[in-house]
Amino acid sequence: MPTVRLAGTVRGEKDPNREVRAKLLYQLFSRGWDIYNSNGDQRISLSNIERKIIESDAFLFTPGATLEDMFKAISIFVGYQTLDRHLSGKPTVILNSDESWSRLFELLSHLNRLGTVKQNHADYLLVADDPSGVLDLLEAARSRGNPDVGRERTGEVAGPSFETPLPDDHAGNVCVFCSASIGDPAYLSDGYEFGKLLAESKLGCVSGAGNSGIMGEVVRGSVDAEGWTGGSNVPHIIELEGLPQGLSSFWLKPDIYTRMEIMIENSDAFVIFPGGAGTVQEMLALMIFKSQGNELMKDKPVLIYNRKDANGVSFWAPLISMLEPFTEAGQFVVVDELVDLVPTVQSLLPSRAKA
Repeated sequence: MPTVRLAGTVRGEKDPNREVRAKLLYQLFSRGWDIYNSNGDQRISLSNIERKIIESDAFLFTPGATLEDMFKAISIFVGYQTLDRHLSGKPTVILNSDESWSRLFELLSHLNRLGTVKQNHADYLLVADDPSGVLDLLEAARSRGNPDVGRERTGEVAGPSFETPLPDDHAGNVCVFCSASIGDPAYLSDGYEFGKLLAESKLGCVSGAGNSGIMGEVVRGSVDAEGWTGGSNVPHIIELEGLPQGLSSFWLKPDIYTRMEIMIENSDAFVIFPGGAGTVQEMLALMIFKSQGNELMKDKPVLIYNRKDANGVSFWAPLISMLEPFTEAGQFVVVDELVDLVPTVQSLLPSRAKA
């Protein structure tokens, strides 16, 4: 029998979503599905999410979206985008009867208009407005398979990990989460300039080690300015994006979750540059860790570069709006101008990174 992973948490006997979940459980069992997380009490972490994906044949998200739920859903969407073999033929349905998922959908539509998300998210994260339509939607999607994302593998093979010691005058590492697909010269120029500014300020540049888009330009800017650069990537994404030249350290990881974890471990601050669904995923992971008081994020500042384009559109306005109900003041800082990023990072870096 196929297995569906049911997301969402039941919060006590008066939770309004308890009845919805009960209806879904009945429908799923009666139609021959086995269910992971039927009680809504299993927690997902960076260390176990890949295993949960491998074990499942489909994914169903319930109303009452939390930061953790949105992280899981966007992670699956990113897996579709990057041709993750573990997600091949596995559909995702989101029951949005309370519209708690709408801000995430609005954000993804915004990024699609700006060009950093190439696919229409609604073709992959299938939305149901009522429990009665969930099963038919899920089974039809499983029967026809997931749409083609329009990407091809380059065939580049991942190399081994390697390490280069940090320089003696090192002032800390800044992790740059950003787009690996955007081709707008203005955004690429910003990425190159920021990598250069980091190096000139004795700040290391940590990235997802992609060779394309802003990600590749950030690394090139740092390398050209003789800065220390570290990056992590996974084999199936390297096959799509390649690796940049000149990395000081490279950490090859088996999946995007352990990739995020080592990037977080090796960074003292984070800058959210213009990006796509993967960048949203990474920002959500940082905010979840902040909310949990995770030691990996202790005293580590997070900056959102809310760049305005030529039409006055603020790149990350929908992300900031989506995060507001789930985050506390001070968990991230919004910076509007490129020139203010490094000074803001320097002012917020903990003493251990400045020493």
